[in-house]
Amino acid sequence: MTTTARIGTRFLARAAALAAAGALTLTACAEPGDGGEATASGDGVTGTVTLYTSEPQAKIDEIISAFNEEQPDITVEVFRAGTGDLRARIAAEQATGEIGADVLLAADVPTFEGYKDQDLFREFTPSDPDALLEVAVDPDGYYVGTRIIPTVIAYNTNDVDEPPTSWAELAEPDYSGQVILPNPDISGAAAFNASAWSLNPDLGPEWIEELGANAPQVAESNGPVAQAVAEGSRPIGIVVDYLVRDLAAAGSPIGVSYPEEGVPYITQPGAVFADARDPEAAELFLDFIVSTRGQEIAVEQNYLPVRDDVGTPENAPSLDQIALFDQNLQAIARNQAAAVSAFTEAIR
Repeated sequence: MTTTARIGTRFLARAAALAAAGALTLTACAEPGDGGEATASGDGVTGTVTLYTSEPQAKIDEIISAFNEEQPDITVEVFRAGTGDLRARIAAEQATGEIGADVLLAADVPTFEGYKDQDLFREFTPSDPDALLEVAVDPDGYYVGTRIIPTVIAYNTNDVDEPPTSWAELAEPDYSGQVILPNPDISGAAAFNASAWSLNPDLGPEWIEELGANAPQVAESNGPVAQAVAEGSRPIGIVVDYLVRDLAAAGSPIGVSYPEEGVPYITQPGAVFADARDPEAAELFLDFIVSTRGQEIAVEQNYLPVRDDVGTPENAPSLDQIALFDQNLQAIARNQAAAVSAFTEAIR
């Protein structure tokens, strides 16, 4: 499967009916509201969408603001947390009988595969599915990736003259005590990576053990990892690539290396819950994120997009210039819990 492959005609069956409307109320970092059925207002749609997301607050605020320009009568309320915390919240809500979200936008496919198996999602087809990369679309039609986010090696350009060019190098003695990485118990991307690395024939559990023997520092999530490298408290970090571009653009001494074995990547999927109180409004919001305008915003936010008609971020390689892991998502999902446990034990 290549990153430039297109999705087939089976995804063309449904399309969201998009229309203009009148005023949006934006609530950022709010507790989930009561929702209510979406209703028509003239030719538009009104309603409330409760979003659970791990997306950085400033970035999701920009997306909602742009969505406001097209659907101003849809209120979007946001509860933001790490993917692990979102899973815990959803589990607690399942136990009480009602999930509080309409849309989930978070880091890793295994989480979405698990929820799909529990019949927690509605079927969803983007309005422009033939424009999306095949790796971004659930072949069963329940979720859609919203950006391509590789994990890379970051380095402080003041402290590192010759950055590592492979994952294998990070397990060498020279890098003992030099590396910082995110906690896979909290970060969905880090949990996904633990499984992807353990299944990679060039790395596997042996590399994870060797990396752990080098006593890497563990940060809560990708953000603190990138900051630590930029500030020089650790010269090397394992981190998602867009954060490196964000900091470099702001003037921080941080660079990026794409390892020669390839890079694991997530697609930050989005899905609409089966019991969404405003399903039409929820689908309109998710559809906007993968629309041309939504993906232009992704590029402006330093993400690699899930469609190839919007360009790429400044100073970022195109997808065909990056060696991506050949990822079997079902195998990664099945292996993830055991891989996270082994990875956590190794780096403890």
